[in-house]
Order: sequence, then C-alpha cells, then structure tokens
Amino acid sequence: MKLLFANDRLGEYPASFYAATRDPSPERPGLRGAEQADVCVIGAGYTGLSAALHLAEAGRRVIVLEAHRAGFGASGRNGGQIGSGQRLEVTDLERMAGKPAARRLWDMAEEAKALTYALAERAGVPTRRGIAHCALRPSEVAHAHHMADYLAANYGYDQITPLDRDGLRALVPSPLYVGGDIDRGAGHLHPLNYCLGLARLAEAAGAVIFEKSTVTHIEHGRAGEPSVVATADGQVEADHVILAANAYLDHLEPQIAARVMPLNNYIVATEPLGPRMAEVLTEDIAAHDTKFVVNYWRMHRDAEGDRLLFGGGETLGYRFPKDIAGMVRRPLEQVYPQLKGVRLTHAWGGTLGITVNRMPCFRRPAPNCLSASGYSGHGVALATLAGKLMAEAVTATGDGFDVMAALPCHMFPGGSHLRWPLLVAGMSWYALRDRLGV
Repeated sequence: MKLLFANDRLGEYPASFYAATRDPSPERPGLRGAEQADVCVIGAGYTGLSAALHLAEAGRRVIVLEAHRAGFGASGRNGGQIGSGQRLEVTDLERMAGKPAARRLWDMAEEAKALTYALAERAGVPTRRGIAHCALRPSEVAHAHHMADYLAANYGYDQITPLDRDGLRALVPSPLYVGGDIDRGAGHLHPLNYCLGLARLAEAAGAVIFEKSTVTHIEHGRAGEPSVVATADGQVEADHVILAANAYLDHLEPQIAARVMPLNNYIVATEPLGPRMAEVLTEDIAAHDTKFVVNYWRMHRDAEGDRLLFGGGETLGYRFPKDIAGMVRRPLEQVYPQLKGVRLTHAWGGTLGITVNRMPCFRRPAPNCLSASGYSGHGVALATLAGKLMAEAVTATGDGFDVMAALPCHMFPGGSHLRWPLLVAGMSWYALRDRLGV
C-alpha cells in the first residue's frame, strides 16, 4: 500500500502532460457501505476497465474499485505506444513454449492491437500508426532485419520495413543510430485519454466505478461461495474478483507480488517545437531504441503545435527522484544533441510492473479470483486484451486466459522482500553497459 501514496496525493493525477491535456472526466464517489456484484474489479487501468466493459456488455453486474482516479497508474502515464507482438520475440517464444503456442501468442497480440484500435475509436480517442525501432549497433540492425523477414515468412506479418542508416535517419534524424525498422502496424495514442475513454464505455455498459476506494483486504470465498473485498469505508460481496492493480498488489496478494516487480520510469514533454520538429521526427510516429534501459519517444500534435514526449531512465524503490526533468534530459540530449537546452514543460514518473521473463503474469490466486499483471513496458494493447480474456474466463466463453497462464512466471530471487536489492544490482550492471556502449 505504501507505493500507492509514495509520490502522489490521494485522488489527484500527477503533474504530467497527459493530465494537463486529458479529456473531461467526472470525479467519481468513493465506496460507502455494502454493495453486491457479480464481479468486483480492483484497479481502474486498462486491464480493469477492459474487464469491466466486456463483463458489463455480457450482462454481469460489475463494480470497479480504484484507489485514486481512473487511469491514475501506469495506464495514464506511459509512452502511449501500441506495440506489435508479445514482449518477447516470437523466436524466444518458440523456444519457450513451442511453435504452435508461439503462433497462438502472436495471434493474441495481433488481436490485442486490433481491440485497442477499435476501443479507442469507439471512445473517440485518435490513434496514429507507425513505430520506429532504432538500433545502436550493426549487429542489432542485422537482427532487426532478420526478424522482419522471419515474421513475414512465418507469421504472415508484412507491416515491418527494414531500414538502413539513411532510411532510419530519414524518419528519426538522430546521429546515435545505425539503422533499424519501421512497424506500420504498430501505433501510438494519448494513454490517459484512452483509459478515460474505456471508463466511459464501461459505465455506459452498466459498470459502476468507485474512486478513492483503496482495497485493504480480500476474503476469498471457497468454490461456489462469494468473496468479500473490503475498503476503509465499505465492502463488496462478489462471486468473482479480478485483480487489475499491476505493480500495486503488494499488500493484497503477496504470491503475485513476488512475481511482479514495481519499476519506475520517467517521461518529459518539450515545448512546442515548430519547424524544429523536422529535426526530431519527420512523421507523426513513435520510436524506441535498443538500450537495456530503453529510450522511447513520440510526436504529440495538437492546436499548440508539435512537441516531443520522451521517456528514459528507470529507478527501483518507492520514491521518484527529485529532478525528473534533469534525469530524462540526459538521454534526450544524447539522442537529439540538436535539442540541447530545449525547454521542458512537464516531467513525471510512473510505476509499471515487470516479470522475470518479461511476459505477463496471469494467475488464479483463489478459485474465484483472476489476476493479470506484469506487462513489462508492453501493456497498452496487452493489458486491454488481458481484461477481455479475464471477462471471457469468468463467463466461460474463451480459453485465452489459460493460454497465458500456462506460460512460466517465476518468482524474483528473494521473493517479495529481497527482490529489490538483488534486481538493483543486476539492472545497475546493464545500465552501466548502456553507458559504456558495450
């Protein structure tokens, strides 16, 4: 529970560019007294709101409990990239689970993208197509081109165009990269507005969302018996519980928390760049690179002009650094030295969940409880799909949840108590390799 309030005020969005440009959204009341539902969803991010929407459309009475505001967590703070595939490449998945399972996982990821684009359109949230993958080393360029060919030949995916140094720089005018590719099937959007759009759709379908309602305890019912989800001021009795709190599960479900590590990431927004945007991105696309501590960025276009939203830098622990802008400015100016000294209008942090193998963690902590989390930086589309898969598991209309749950999801060394110092040591090593260019 400490993580929920370490960097934020109760019920307030962070001082992010997304919060400053969000669509109107009502401030919803907190839970008071006793309620009953078919399904109680904990967390009003992509996962929880997608689950609520699909369950409500299937005729279930759904109550969503959110500790802060809808879209408060990673769903309202991330880079907004709608990536293709799973977090691992298909060749890694083939080795992990076999080619038939890898194909099923690829198809599910394509369904996740299609679902995200469709729901964004229903909610009136614009999407843009195109994500550039920027490689630092010739070996990474060769690998990216091989994977583009492999996906086209074996998975029928022909949306990725390999790029040499000049081809990439025609899209991403940075001196840092030596090639890569552009995925025209991937895309980007305003992540908080997308989440608020999901909330509107879920409520229109009949779901009820309570904000500023921190869950303090869950009493799981035995098979066939209801569960009780408690907050400080009320409780919900429900036949099913869906855990959609991602990195904020420590106090609720230690067995899941031992498999999903909170990781903090940071983003800045520049002032409108005007004609200078042509020195940054020549199309309205997003981009990310091959560093272990990945840099990611995208163009945001609105009435004020084109500006750059750039993410970079990670920390572990509860607290964000005091100077987020200074922290992110360093990698921004490494990627774009031509932007040295550019004015930054917003700087914010967010907490995502990662797993040991970087694949999402799907689990059944109790007979009537489903959990999906740990999207490891690849969650805009996959979290949306995860909510639908949990809804289908509750209504017995699909087996996608069990397909994901069959993947290995190991505990971090040290469990939920010693995992942070051990992971800090490992990630510090890889961050050093980034700085040294190894």
